[in-house]
Amino acid sequence: MIYPSGRAVWAGAAGAIPAFLIALALPSLWYLGLLWICVLLAFLAVDAAAGRGRASLDATIHAPPQVSVGGQFTVNVTARLSGRPRAVQARLGHDERLEPLGGTGGALTAEASSASLDLKFQALRRGMARFDRLWVRWRGPFGLVWNQVVLPMDNKVAVLPDIRSARDEAITLLQRQSLPDGHAQRRAGQGREFEALKDYQPGMGRRMIDWKRSARHGRLLAREFRIEENNNIVLAIDSGRLMCEPVDGVPKVDRAVTAALLTAFIALKGGDMISLFGFDARPRVSSGAVRGSASFAMIQKRAAEIDYSTEETNFTLALTTLAARLDRRSLVIIFTDFVDPISAELMLRTVGRLTERHLVLFMMMKDVELETLADMPPDTPEDVARSVVAGGLLRERQVVIGRLRLLGAHVIEADHQRLGPALVERYLELKQEDLL
Repeated sequence: MIYPSGRAVWAGAAGAIPAFLIALALPSLWYLGLLWICVLLAFLAVDAAAGRGRASLDATIHAPPQVSVGGQFTVNVTARLSGRPRAVQARLGHDERLEPLGGTGGALTAEASSASLDLKFQALRRGMARFDRLWVRWRGPFGLVWNQVVLPMDNKVAVLPDIRSARDEAITLLQRQSLPDGHAQRRAGQGREFEALKDYQPGMGRRMIDWKRSARHGRLLAREFRIEENNNIVLAIDSGRLMCEPVDGVPKVDRAVTAALLTAFIALKGGDMISLFGFDARPRVSSGAVRGSASFAMIQKRAAEIDYSTEETNFTLALTTLAARLDRRSLVIIFTDFVDPISAELMLRTVGRLTERHLVLFMMMKDVELETLADMPPDTPEDVARSVVAGGLLRERQVVIGRLRLLGAHVIEADHQRLGPALVERYLELKQEDLL
């Protein structure tokens, strides 16, 4: 598209006024005024035609692949045109997860064969932030018109939760299970993975005695085991409507993702395998099982794809799909929320089938708002009504938690600020108790 610049507007006005005066003063020479206007229009046409077109433009943007929530980063816009254009300007389109610092566009600095512009943004919310389009315009040789094109872009930046403070606390918990040299403690009699043979000592269980090797060596030898590694852990995150409600200004799903990433970091360091599963009305995100600390970056990026949803969660479809993909016993950690037994009925039916083969752990946040309303001093009749309703909802919530435990599932109901460390503590306990 070609747009007249300010100079073109003033040139057109300057040409129209003399032509109008000539037509009034000398009616017989009206053609001179028309000729004057035609000359100006010809200049505009030549300026527009001489400006480099869409085919000569090559524009790219460069952004970091990922950034933490609240972090600032720079996006570089580069435009290349054949020849040397007089002036190039650009503007970048982005979604609501990003906030521009200093504007979304401006004039590009010309270099030898290209022009570039640096734009600063700040990440506001977790998810996959997108730069969807780029506007580029430049002036013709005479500076009378702007040549403008709109280029579709598909650049993404993974906005990840900031887990640095919680990770330090989790590493402290992990170090409690380690020796001074950093290796994991190997407690005799715990775990199922064979470690070594040692002389039998009074107080050891008789089941630890290896009778065949004891007979061969002529003395009692006992088997020593260690906590098994290579366990399969699934982090299933509900991103439905209830999980998108804010708690202390942050959506529940964001807090769940932070706790899941924290657990994944610790589990990968401990030698276990991690897979991520996100769902709402249907499964949305599914990663394969990965092992090793180097795989944590991939888990982070897949976690950023878990988006906010306004749909009701379909536990039957999600958990049935998940169970069909698991080919070995796994620890399935489900981050979810529910309101009453009626809405959780279908979830309870599916969980009953899942616990027959797998170890299921439900991770939920305490409902601070309901607890506050239930404990509110009854100063007015409205306060009494709110307190009664809140207390009833809390009791129904405990009924569902009790039914989950009867089905064999483990349940953690933690404060939203302690969600990650509480999950890491329970994960380490389950591993030490040889329940994985």
